[in-house]
Amino acid sequence: MTPTPKYQKAHEQHQSVVSIGKATIGHRHEPLIIAGPCAVESYEQLRAVGDTLVSIGVPCIRGGAFKPRTSPYSFQGLGEEGLKLLAKMRQELGLGVVSEVMCIEQIAVMAPHVDCYQVGARNMQNFDLLKALGKQQKPVILKRGLAATLSEFLNAAEYILAGGNPNVILCERGIRSFDTATRNVLDLGGVAWLKTQTHLPVLVDPSHATGVRNLILPTTRAAIAVGADGILVEAHPQPEKSVSDAAQALSLDDLARLTHEVGLMTAAMKECDKPLPSKIKPIRRQHRA
Repeated sequence: MTPTPKYQKAHEQHQSVVSIGKATIGHRHEPLIIAGPCAVESYEQLRAVGDTLVSIGVPCIRGGAFKPRTSPYSFQGLGEEGLKLLAKMRQELGLGVVSEVMCIEQIAVMAPHVDCYQVGARNMQNFDLLKALGKQQKPVILKRGLAATLSEFLNAAEYILAGGNPNVILCERGIRSFDTATRNVLDLGGVAWLKTQTHLPVLVDPSHATGVRNLILPTTRAAIAVGADGILVEAHPQPEKSVSDAAQALSLDDLARLTHEVGLMTAAMKECDKPLPSKIKPIRRQHRA
């Protein structure tokens, strides 16, 4: 007999809470913003981002030390040196650290430096990696695969949960389509569906979903409107000089704007959750015989 999936809600209101450093995401918490550069480049770059995060109330920094790139000739990341730079942001600024793990061997290397592992879209069904992360207790952000169904996505999360690690966060980052106007297609309907099926928190990554800087703010608003528990977004002190994904990196000023708008959208959605005022009544039209 197949056991009940651990990702499944026990009841309609069942929602898990996961901690990343000092931050929390999930049930009744304000949406969590995790922001930072696509790739760690230098201490100066990270410190500029980190100082901004602290000033605008964003508690977690993201940054790639190991980079899965489409081309083997593209920048592959600073490796362990990049992890040490990220750890300095935790030591100096108190930020939670999120970085991508690509293989089992990197788990132990990363453990002292990060507060949360991120599994990228290309590794969503790297089952050996998922099983190994199931033996950890640090939280894991699991990104949806490039062409994964929602069922496949949840079953990938199940590998981590079944291994004994309950601290899983799902991340919708867009799925591949025939259209080239955006980098991927952001499946907001899928986000809303996931919120009805699983107690796991759900992040949205508008940077990889759109690949276009000026589309990140509107898609972030939409993500909060459909119930996302947080936003994972790329930001850089000088976006045009980013060594990877420059076209989708926000400036630090834009990041401050995004944070402000997430607050506005969250307040608006709380109003939408309130009961309909008694003075507002549905219009009932009388039909002639």
